[in-house]
This record gives sequence, C-alpha cells and structure tokens, in this order.
Amino acid sequence: MNAIRSLLGDSVGASYARLMVGPILIVMVLAMMILPLPPFFLDLLFTFNISLSIMILLVAMFTKKPLDFAAFPAVLLFATLLRLALNVASTRVVLLHGHKGADAAGQVIEAFGHFLVGGNFAVGVVVFLILVIINFVVITKGAGRIAEVGARFTLDAMPGKQMAIDADLNAGLVNEDEARRRRTEVAQEAEFYGSMDGASKFVRGDAIAGLLIMAINVAGGLVIGMAQHDLGLGDAARMYTLLTIGDGLVAQIPALIISTAAGVIVSRVATDQDVGQQMASQLFSNPHVLFITSGLMGALGLIPGMPHAAFLLLAALLAGAGWWRHVRALKETAQPANKKSQQKEGVEPAAEEASWNDVSLVDPLGLEVGYRLIPLVDHTQNGDLLHRIRSLRKKFAQEVGFLPPVVHIRDNLELRPDDYRILLSGVEVGRGAASMGQWLAIDPGGIAMALPGDKTIDPAFGLPATWIDVTLCEQAQVAGYTVVDASTVIATHLNHLMHRYSARLLGRQEVQQLVDHIGRQAPKLIDELVPKTITLPQLQKLLRGLLEEGVYIRDLRGIIDTVSEHAPRLAALDPAGVGPDAAELLALTRIALGRAITQHLFPGGAEMQVIGLDSRLEQVLTQALTTSGALEPGLAEKLLQEAERAVTHQDANGDPTVLVTSPSLRASLSRFLRHHFPQMTVLSSAEIPEERVLKFGVVIGASADTGSGTG
Repeated sequence: MNAIRSLLGDSVGASYARLMVGPILIVMVLAMMILPLPPFFLDLLFTFNISLSIMILLVAMFTKKPLDFAAFPAVLLFATLLRLALNVASTRVVLLHGHKGADAAGQVIEAFGHFLVGGNFAVGVVVFLILVIINFVVITKGAGRIAEVGARFTLDAMPGKQMAIDADLNAGLVNEDEARRRRTEVAQEAEFYGSMDGASKFVRGDAIAGLLIMAINVAGGLVIGMAQHDLGLGDAARMYTLLTIGDGLVAQIPALIISTAAGVIVSRVATDQDVGQQMASQLFSNPHVLFITSGLMGALGLIPGMPHAAFLLLAALLAGAGWWRHVRALKETAQPANKKSQQKEGVEPAAEEASWNDVSLVDPLGLEVGYRLIPLVDHTQNGDLLHRIRSLRKKFAQEVGFLPPVVHIRDNLELRPDDYRILLSGVEVGRGAASMGQWLAIDPGGIAMALPGDKTIDPAFGLPATWIDVTLCEQAQVAGYTVVDASTVIATHLNHLMHRYSARLLGRQEVQQLVDHIGRQAPKLIDELVPKTITLPQLQKLLRGLLEEGVYIRDLRGIIDTVSEHAPRLAALDPAGVGPDAAELLALTRIALGRAITQHLFPGGAEMQVIGLDSRLEQVLTQALTTSGALEPGLAEKLLQEAERAVTHQDANGDPTVLVTSPSLRASLSRFLRHHFPQMTVLSSAEIPEERVLKFGVVIGASADTGSGTG
C-alpha cells in the first residue's frame, strides 16, 4: 500500500513539475533581463542555449510528420526569448566590465571572440554579418514563406479532408473514435501551420535585433571605454568590438540552428520516414545518378591544376556507392523472378496456416457500383451519393425507430459500367442502372408528351421513365415528369429497399443497442424487461414481426409497456414454459400501437377509405383456417382475384390499399396477401381507434363490384 501511495505521489509530483516548467522559464528569462549575472552563470546559460538549439534541430530531423513536434512554435518563442535575455545580460556585463580584459564577460564569449575569428575584430564583424544574412535572407525567409503557403493550403484542404473522413465513416472503413481522432488531427495540422507562419516572424525579428544589438554595443562600448575608463580609440574599439562579436556569434549560431529546424519542420513531406531516411532513400537510391556524378568528378580531377586527390577520392566513393546500389537492386529484382520460376516448375512455396484473419464477415448492407458510377461516391469528384446515403440513414432511423447498419460501398468491375446493385447480407436484393451526366424523367402516369432519350423503368417503384439530357429537365418538369439525377435514383432505390427489408436489417446487435438506448433514459424499465420478462431473442422476434407488416417501432416505450403488461400472463399460460406466445403478443402490441398505425396510413382527417371483407367470405375463411390451417386452391384463387380487383380500385381512387378484417383473421390474411400484394396492409378492427370513421370503398367477396358502408 505504501508503495502504491509513493508511486501516486511521484506521479503527482512529476505532473506538477511538468506543469511548472513554463512559468519557471518565464521567471528565469525575466530575471536574466533584470538581475546582473556573473560570468560563470553566463557561460552555463550560453552553453545551455547551444545545447537546446542542437536538441531542437535533432528532434525536427527525426519527426515523421509535423504534428509529431506540435510544440515547436511555442519552443521557438521560448528559445528566442532566452537568446534575447542572454543578449541583455551579456550586454550589461560587457559594458560594465569590458575594460578589464577579454575574459570579463565569461569564457564562452572570449572563445567565440578570439579562437573562432582569430582575435581579429574585422574578421569577426564579417563572419557575424554573413551569419545574420544567411539566417535572415535565406533560411528564415524561405521557412516563413513555406509556412505561409502551407497554412493557406492546409486551410483550403480542410473541407475536403473532413468530407473524406465522413466518407470513410459512412462506408464503415473507420469507427467513430477513429473519425473523431482524424478530425482532431486535421484541425491541429491547420493550427500548427498557422502558428508556424507567425512563429517565423520571431526568428526574423531575432536576426534584426542581433544586428541592432551589435551596433549599439560597439557604439556604447566606444563611448564607455573612452569617456569612463580613459581608453584610447583603438584599444576601446578592439576590446569592446571583440567582446560584442563574441556575444553576437554565441547568440547567432543557436539562432541559425533553430531557424534550420524550423525550415526542416515546414518543408518536409509527411511520410513514414524521418528527414534523414527520406534523404538517404531518395537521394542515393538511383545507381545511374551515382555513376554519372562519379564520372564527372573523375573527369574534373584529371584536369591539370585541379586538386586531384580530393576529386578522385570522391569519384571512387561515389562509384563504390553506385555499384553497391546496383548489386542490391539486382538482388531485389531476382527474388520475385525466382518465385515465379518456382511456380512454373511446380515448386510451390509452403502455404501459411489458415487463421481467423482469413474469415471475412459479410456486410449487412452493401452497395456495389460499376466503374462509371465511381465519381458518384468520390467526394474529390464532387460526388454527393455518400451525403445522400448518410441523410437517408438518419431519416430511416427517425422514421422506423432504429439505426440501420452502415452501407458499405465498393466498386465491382464485374458489373456493367453504369450498373449498380444493392446487397443484403451478401445477397442481391436490388439492381439498377444510372447514367452519369443524365437525368431520369419518371412518368407518374397520364403524361402524353414523350421525351427523347433512353427508355427504362424506375428501379425503385417500377414506373416508366426516360434518361434525358440535362437541357431537357425544365421541359420535362413542365410536362409533369418527376426529374431526378443519378445519385437520387440510387439513393431512392436504396431507401425503398431499406424500408422493405427493415425487418432483416434489425439484427441482434441493433436490438441490443435499442435496449441500451432506452436503458440510459429509463434504466429501471429495461432492468425489469430484459431478461426477466422477455428474452432478447423474443424481443427481436416481436420487433421483426412488426416491421415485416410495415409497423414502425419508434414508440419503443409503448411496445415495452405492452410487453411488460401481457408477457407474464401469456408466459403463465404456456405449459411448456418456453415463454409468451409470439403471435398473441404481436397482436396485442399492434392493438396498443393502433393509433400510430392508422395515423401512418391515414394522416390527417378521421375518415378512413378502406377495403372490407364480405361477412360470408369472412366466415368461410375463418372456418377453413380453423379446421385445416390452410386455404383450398379454389378459395385461394378466388380471394386473390377479389383482392387484385380491390387493389386496382383503391389505386384508381388514390386511396391506401388497407384491408380491415376481424382480429382472428388478420395475421393469416396478412401473411397470405403480403406475398402477392406487398403494398397491401391488413388491419384488424381492434386496432382502429374509436374516433376513426371507416368507409368501405370496395368489399372483397361482395356480389357487386363496389359497396359502401360506415363503421
């Protein structure tokens, strides 16, 4: 226990220490600007500044993408402030004690002022100016321009990157967490380049400040040496200029290193290699380049008067490197050739053992497109089909009551170029064709004007249609056609099939997610339902039964209330102890959802224009189903003929094809008629609310073609 406490204490202490690094650095920088520092501390700080700049450059070299060093703009700011603070502190020491000798400002400044430039202040001035020009004109200016352009391009590319992430998420290639991480990375990349654009101005300002500080120190040193310490002009110029040059060099060399690091960060291309690996793999990868360069260096080395040893030695090294790369390339090429020859000779390499990674699961819902339709699902080519599919999934969830599986989209070269097909658990449930660049004019019926184009059938609803040119869209709309583009055709077909096969889309996982969703809002309700009252498979069977008959499950609370009320009673009546009767529970649930069912079929007014069932036929059907459980062929044929007549009558009047019958017949008639007339809905009289008024537009089995009545 003590070990755990000590570990927690160390962790908290380390976190607190990391938290205090920034404030401590700021206090140190301010202290260096205000408090006088002895030469020994100046030597330590100058040495730390040089080592810090080298560390920054090495970290920049070993990063594989810019965000690996996302703290670089802040580090650049602190490093610049540290150098300026050191300049202030060293200037104070140089001007106060410079008359005492070359080591008055510390050994580091003395070393840079004497050993690096040979004690010649003129040479020192020239070297210092060259370093400032290189830093200011070349490295800093170039890095700043790259950062500016990178920030602009990154911001311009943000919408496209976000759409690509959304497309991968919609296609099921990534999950929500990975998509969220990618979006955060895109935003951080834009912020990084924007920060680098501003941080490059610090380096430019630092270079200008170095020039001004040098000029001020030289002028101030001359005045102080001559006026306060009675030095001659030559002695004052030599002494203070050398100290100023040493101070400037010890500050400008780290500045040049950090400027180079900034250039490396913004100029690199993000790959899985760092800068050194990129240079080695790309600069020296081609042996022909090395051979040609070696030949040129060798030719220059043979010219009289040239340094033969240097040129010929370099030519030999380049030739050796080129030969090594050539031999390595031959080996890499020979390995695939050996494998092919072994296969031709019948020598097969040892096959790897099969694993669970070789088992690929079938996508619950898929869309395959021909190669001409790929632009519809490619956001880089302004394809909007992914956006439409995303919208229809959301609309489906809001209407039906559960979130359907993600639509996995892929191209299929086996399809015709303009074809697509929709798969449900790997099985094709729909196929159609869409013409890129053309619009589909759908004839809703009764339009006399014909349109020039390719005649076809609307894949979703089977209506006659024509693929027309975009210039004819307005004319077709005026004539009464419904005009849609290719993306809408595919999306509408997919939406139609998703509603048609909604029961098959509701898997065990979706039911569990529904239960979890309700459980977060009403946890006690779910705790009492699953699995105490009804098991998850039984609940799935109930919900699927509702969806198969076109009943949406948005009112899941109402369904749960009905199950909680009736399932225990029905389970008690089962002598086998299996559970509540599924058909009886479905019928009771439909009665509880009666208002929602009738509202969906007949929105608005209270009157319902429906199909009735003749009492004599109803009696015959009840007797036949009760006795044998099936209909005689003659009776079934007669029922289908009458049902077809009723459907035609309802369609002609624009009324829903809804048949109202007794509760005992509803389930059997629904199963029988649904296979022949998918658009027909069978309701029981118990499912219709009291305030609704029934009007029978046609009666199945009546002696007359039509009949009317109210109920």
